[in-house]
Amino acid sequence: MLFHLAALFVIAVWGTSFVSTKVLLDAGLHAVEIYIYRFFVAYLIVLAVCHKRLWSNSLVDELLFAVCGLCGGSIYFIAENTALNYTLTSNVSLITTLSPLLTTLLIGAIYKNERPGAWIYVGSVVAIVGVACIIFKSGFHLEVMPLGDLLALSAAFSWAIYSIVLRKVNANYSALFITRKTFFYGLLTALPFMAFEPEIAPLSALGEPIVLLNLLFLSLTASLIAYVIWSQTVKRLGAIKASNYLYFQPVVTMIVSAIMLPDDPLTLVGCLGCVLIIGGVWFGDFMTRKRG
Repeated sequence: MLFHLAALFVIAVWGTSFVSTKVLLDAGLHAVEIYIYRFFVAYLIVLAVCHKRLWSNSLVDELLFAVCGLCGGSIYFIAENTALNYTLTSNVSLITTLSPLLTTLLIGAIYKNERPGAWIYVGSVVAIVGVACIIFKSGFHLEVMPLGDLLALSAAFSWAIYSIVLRKVNANYSALFITRKTFFYGLLTALPFMAFEPEIAPLSALGEPIVLLNLLFLSLTASLIAYVIWSQTVKRLGAIKASNYLYFQPVVTMIVSAIMLPDDPLTLVGCLGCVLIIGGVWFGDFMTRKRG
């Protein structure tokens, strides 16, 4: 129960982080800048706490951590944010929410003894319909824009890979060590993307209270604390159960947006989406345990 509550806490934080990111974008910062600033601050803090051990047990494990940094950091965030420039926001939101289902499919393909039952897939489909209701709560508008949609799909796929690799390294390393390595390789692989930014916001912009507060929230809570807790959650609950909580992220974003952004109110369709997400995740888990 403790780790189910921990998963809900992380999802609440990550759902709120979308609103904080929007505030920073509106303040003139670019997507790659925001990513590098938030993870650099988080990395310095985790390095101060966890610095006695530099390298992992083997070169193979070091490569696995590099994959964590790529798939759970730079590729995921940059692909997701770049996709917004080439397709509709609703497309990106819906496609990236496929990551729990992709995680389930990949684990079923890799580990034959952990293949999920049919009810997990049924519950996932119901939850995805709920996500669609939240995304299109103000009206249905969906267009196929290949480049942006493929970038969004690559973000969802990269998070699924991160979940599986995280499951593997969790067996031999602490959550702090895993988080430190993930942040390091995530930052290292994100730096080249700065060259493609049209301009960099002046450092003076970081001193504005609204910018500073949102960056601190993203660095300390949405990055440092959330990643450490998520690592432990995946270890205790398993990658599939933990990933299913990601379906609740749009619910949190919708509620926080309604509170903080007056032009994004709650609607009946959005509330129906919440019911479908909660019902789908619960139904899949309940039927699996019942049949088991």
